[in-house]
Amino acid sequence: MTVSSGLSEEMKPEIVSLHPLGTAAAPEPELLCIFGTGDLGRSLGLRLLQSGYRVVYGSRRPHSCGPLPQGAQVMSHAAAAQSVSLIFICVHREHYEFLETMALHLEGKVLVDLSNNLKKDIYPEANAAYLQRLVPGAAVVKGLNTLSAWALQNGLLAGKQVYLCGNSAEAKQAVAEMATKLGLTVLDRGSLSAARELEDFPLQLFPEWRLPLRVAVGLTAFFFFYLLIRDVIYAYVEQGKDISFRIMVSLANKVFPIVSLIMLSLCYLPGVIAAFLQLYRGTKYRRFPDWLDCWMLCRKQMGLTALGFAFLHAIYTFIIPIRYAVRHKLISRVVDEMKNNKTTPFYFDNTEAWGTDSFYVLGILGFFLYVLLGLTSLPSVGGSLSWREFSFIQSKLGHLTLFICTAHGYIYGWNKFLRPSTYKWYTPPGYMLCLIVPSVVLVLKLLLLLPCVDRTLTRIRQGWERTQPMGEMGESKATNL
Repeated sequence: MTVSSGLSEEMKPEIVSLHPLGTAAAPEPELLCIFGTGDLGRSLGLRLLQSGYRVVYGSRRPHSCGPLPQGAQVMSHAAAAQSVSLIFICVHREHYEFLETMALHLEGKVLVDLSNNLKKDIYPEANAAYLQRLVPGAAVVKGLNTLSAWALQNGLLAGKQVYLCGNSAEAKQAVAEMATKLGLTVLDRGSLSAARELEDFPLQLFPEWRLPLRVAVGLTAFFFFYLLIRDVIYAYVEQGKDISFRIMVSLANKVFPIVSLIMLSLCYLPGVIAAFLQLYRGTKYRRFPDWLDCWMLCRKQMGLTALGFAFLHAIYTFIIPIRYAVRHKLISRVVDEMKNNKTTPFYFDNTEAWGTDSFYVLGILGFFLYVLLGLTSLPSVGGSLSWREFSFIQSKLGHLTLFICTAHGYIYGWNKFLRPSTYKWYTPPGYMLCLIVPSVVLVLKLLLLLPCVDRTLTRIRQGWERTQPMGEMGESKATNL
């Protein structure tokens, strides 16, 4: 019996899992937990599942919590927390009390607080700090609170920057690795004391648009009142004519292209200044001044603002023929000739025809390139381009757009610069003033293209594109020359 039993044990085959040669067993995807089955929780779970994670939801009502992403599990909070190490807290601060009763289940877990507030300073402490106080045995990380449910659902995360803060470096590292796998760019803001600052970020109203909008509003107000004085008030005082009706369309249609051209030139002026600053310093390794760095960071917003004013100019131009004042002027001229039985000789001016056609063609081409620049600045379009393609469009075609739009303005006043009647009350017209900044930018850019200057600048900036991340090159320190 003993011998036979021993033989049988020796001959018993071992149970092994077989895999194709040269391959290894695929590791099981990591399991992540989400507390909260609202819009944010469902959207985050969907995105995690699409990124290769397994997801389990913790809910107060596991059997009646509504539709969840396909492939996700749902169970009670305690059961969901047992088998995971990282938990996303997608519930409002007002419902944090139940977490205190689960302190033992959350011991040693990483809790990612995604909550925000409706107003600033409505609580004495940050939500993440309050959560850490409720669950002292867990490692609380504040982060991903700037992501919306809409962005998560539509996958608009590539290159988007998110912030993290927490007292545990290991916990932040785990969250950062997960966020990177989602396509996010992570910026560590330090300890949990920075949580209040992070929670205030979503409450800011267009922070990157403040400077461009202030500049645009300031330019619009200045040129509106400047042209109001030159055109409307001058006609009333000197000629006794009331042409105040022109304020709504004619005056506005002069302001819009002026502001648009200046804003476009302000997009490329900081790049030129940065290039000359590098030439002066002889190095690319010194940081730009804060004012220049801030200016360069908002170039995209300035360009889109300029595009908006260009759209207004195009729309206002289309409605000019249907205005009452224009139709009345044409009809009155025809009626006067019929009443007086006169025939006004019609002389064809070939020079005027060339100027008019060139003016319209340059305007159309400039507006087309304007739109092209605006489209490539969209993340969904720009993300599909290589850095060289994006740089070519935004830099080379951008300067071409500025040149064409500037030429559009010069042709508009080509035969008016030397007329004394152009300078009402000894003041230059608005289109002359708006040509100053773009002309300066184009001249400085032309100087940078001189062979000797270009070679020097190339040596200074050699290796810049290879050493800088694409997102940083596009948004911060890149000088699109």
